[in-house]
Amino acid sequence: MTARLLTLDETSARTRVPVASLRWYRARGEGGPKSFKVGRRVMYREDDVEAWLEEQYQASDTRDAS
Repeated sequence: MTARLLTLDETSARTRVPVASLRWYRARGEGGPKSFKVGRRVMYREDDVEAWLEEQYQASDTRDAS
């Protein structure tokens, strides 16, 4: 089964993280969902985006418990 791929704009809409922030995460190599290039276009696997969102949720849940 092939994973669904999301564009930068679709990932931004899905995560509600601005495109500029996603670009910054990618440039820094830290934070943000895992991404890769197809030609010149930056793409995200939907599964990776969902996993990153879950990580963010778990991390906030841990901080809120303190």
